[in-house]
Amino acid sequence: MSDTDPVPVDRSRIDRYAYDPATRPDLFDGILARRIVAFMIDAILIFLLMIPAALVVFILGFFTFTLAWWILFPPLFAIVALGYVGLTLGGPASATVGMRAVGIEMRTWNGGTRFLPPAGVRAILFWFSVGVLTPLVLLVGLFTRRRQLLHDLVLGVVMVNAAALRRQGS
Repeated sequence: MSDTDPVPVDRSRIDRYAYDPATRPDLFDGILARRIVAFMIDAILIFLLMIPAALVVFILGFFTFTLAWWILFPPLFAIVALGYVGLTLGGPASATVGMRAVGIEMRTWNGGTRFLPPAGVRAILFWFSVGVLTPLVLLVGLFTRRRQLLHDLVLGVVMVNAAALRRQGS
C-alpha cells in the first residue's frame, strides 16, 4: 500500500450518529423542557442587551443626523440576537448562556462542536421557525428520537445533556 492509497474502512462498524438515544438515553433526558427554559433565559438576556445597543444607536443618531436611527433601529433586534446566538453557540462551549444554565450543549450529528457561521444560520432558522410555527416547532421534538426540533434536523445538530456528555468523555 502506498502513502496515497486510502486506508480501508469497515463501513459496517461506523455508527451513523455519534449520539444514539437507544444506547445513551441519558444524553437526551429532559432536553425539550430544558430547551424551553434556556430559550426564556436567552430571550431575557437578548432583551437586556437590546437596551445598551438601542442607547448606542440613539446617541449615534445625533452624530449621523438621524441616519443611524433610520438604518440601525429597524434591524437592531436581529443584529443583537444573531450576534448573541452566533458568538455563544459558535464559541468553545457550543451553548448559549441559557443553555449553559440548564446544562445542555449543541453538537453536530456526528459529534463535533459548531463554529460561528453555522451557529448564525441556526439562529436565523430558529427565530424564523419559532416566529412562524410556534408552538408547532416544539411538537417536532416529541416525535424525533433525539428530541430535535425542525431547525436542528435541517442543520444536522443535536442538543445533549452536558453532564452526561462529560461523563462519556466527549
